[in-house]
Amino acid sequence: MLLKYFYDDKIAHASYMVGCQATGEALVVDPARDIEPYLQAAEENGMKIVAATETHIHADFLSGSRELAERTGAKLYLSDEGDENWKYEFAPQYNHQLVKDGDTFKIGNIKIEVMHTPGHTPEHISFLVTDTAGANQPIGIFSGDFVFVGDVGRPDLLEEAAGIKGTAEPGARRMFHSLKRFKALPDHIQVWPAHGAGSACGKALGAIPSSTVGYEKLFNWAMAYEDEDQFVKALLSGQPEAPFYFAMMKKLNKVERNVLKELPQPAKLNVDQLAQVLDQGAVVVDTRSADEFAAAHIPGTINIPLDKSFTNWAGWLLGYDQTFYLIGSEAIIRQAVRDLVYVGLDNIGGYFEPAVLSAWPGKLQSYQTTTPTEIADQVLKGEVTVLDIRALSEWNEGHLPGAKHIMLGYLPKRAAEIPTDKPVVVHCRTQNRSAIGVSVLQAKGIPNVIKMHAGYQGWATANLPIERNGK
Repeated sequence: MLLKYFYDDKIAHASYMVGCQATGEALVVDPARDIEPYLQAAEENGMKIVAATETHIHADFLSGSRELAERTGAKLYLSDEGDENWKYEFAPQYNHQLVKDGDTFKIGNIKIEVMHTPGHTPEHISFLVTDTAGANQPIGIFSGDFVFVGDVGRPDLLEEAAGIKGTAEPGARRMFHSLKRFKALPDHIQVWPAHGAGSACGKALGAIPSSTVGYEKLFNWAMAYEDEDQFVKALLSGQPEAPFYFAMMKKLNKVERNVLKELPQPAKLNVDQLAQVLDQGAVVVDTRSADEFAAAHIPGTINIPLDKSFTNWAGWLLGYDQTFYLIGSEAIIRQAVRDLVYVGLDNIGGYFEPAVLSAWPGKLQSYQTTTPTEIADQVLKGEVTVLDIRALSEWNEGHLPGAKHIMLGYLPKRAAEIPTDKPVVVHCRTQNRSAIGVSVLQAKGIPNVIKMHAGYQGWATANLPIERNGK
């Protein structure tokens, strides 16, 4: 048996290729939309990808199952659990098999047993893996978004992201009963989840890529609850905000969408075209570092640096119904495109190299930065408007006196709520999110914006006053 692990740290997504070395056949589990890494790994290991499967209809990325089906002829094994709202509408277009709890299929000598594990979503399934060439018991379980290292899948995404009211609590109760089945599995079984630390599909995911059933039973917080009501309350509290794009991912992963034959190659545009698209109200994303953007940028552009958070914030801040543009070097744009199509943001109108800044006919824009100690006196005297763009759970743990809270992802839609009669000081926990926030406000026409370097963490470290629970 061959097991290969693939990980994208931008959205903390893990996928897998499991193969039978005797027959050279392989299955890909929860594939990403860019399937080149799987094709390359298969070739390097003398494997042919004959099948692909998904643990559920994903909300945080576009699955590559259809890409694998079209490129390799892979058979798709898809969940037939859940009600009529949780069926794969695209399935009839491909060679596929719908599977339910207890069903099995084989990839060479590798037996895959389906286990219905609802809670995160109604149709969620996990896969127990047995190498029948040398064993008669499972070696591991592909747990998808059911059980993570140190956490379990959140059940509120259907309500928070997809707007399906009244689904969070029933989902949590289904999760409680799914975990009873998990805890009945042998301790030696390895756990291979679909996400790691940083994913918004849970609230306390560990950074270790895999675990065992026995270890999770000992140390996963969710396994400690024997009372269902207490478990439900604990699971639903403190979950992070669900990115806007999650609702679109659910739709695109279930119904028709563009299937990539290769990654898009946006055209390089010139400075005159940049002025034109900005005049038309298009969103232009500058992918340079926060420091470079702060020093000089073209008015009207927003800054989402191409770092580990790029995909997440692009999903929050960019729309699926409007063409947008990028600023960055050719190499940076190639990576940005891969990250964007990962979440279905294919509507890239083109890109501009950073040299457009020196060719820009108008005045470039910049913004000021400050530190907690430098700005503290003005904050405490109410001479500035303090905007906290952290998550609600962070805000509830403590915040600056008199601060206004708007989580970064909601900022474009709520910028009009911010008073502009004073300088606006923007902060997050440290500084990464505040750099994006300042750029959004400037692009919305708020000129006097200051980024507070070191953020709430720096404020607290300096022992400056903090409000908690309104006090």
